[in-house]
Amino acid sequence: MHQPNVTGDWQEYDDHAGLRVRVHGLEKAEPPRGRDDAAEGLAYFRFRVTVENRASDVFGIHLEDGQIDIRIGADGESAFFDWRNSQFIEGFDLYPLRRATAVLYAAGADASLNQVDIQIQLKADEEWAERYLWSGGIGLHEGEAEGADVAARTGAAVESLACQVSNFLRGEAGPGPA
Repeated sequence: MHQPNVTGDWQEYDDHAGLRVRVHGLEKAEPPRGRDDAAEGLAYFRFRVTVENRASDVFGIHLEDGQIDIRIGADGESAFFDWRNSQFIEGFDLYPLRRATAVLYAAGADASLNQVDIQIQLKADEEWAERYLWSGGIGLHEGEAEGADVAARTGAAVESLACQVSNFLRGEAGPGPA
């Protein structure tokens, strides 16, 4: 893994031709079956992992909690992963020109959600696929992360990868509301 993907980007697998994956739909959301007691005082968010088969063969895919790692904030602290509320892809035969999507819930300190890194390692046909990383943040596309905290962080770590991704996302969003 040389560079992270930006949340929403598709990533093609080299070792499983025609199979691709993306992390998208990163947003604040409450879990459907209620909050976990361990997440008290934390802000919930959800995201989706979509796997698409563009090959002519069927792939047996598997994505569960042990294949997902979520880090938040400038220090990359682990987010609380709510496996009870999440919907995984377990032993699903993905036919050509079809997609399968997992809806996943996690929680973390509200102040740290402007920087979210999600790492996925899919299992396809009983083989581990390459591990990929997506970077994004909640509220970046709306200009909410352009405050003093981000300015201080970017001034301190101009060359950091997280800073480069944050700057890219702000540039893609364009100028904020006047």
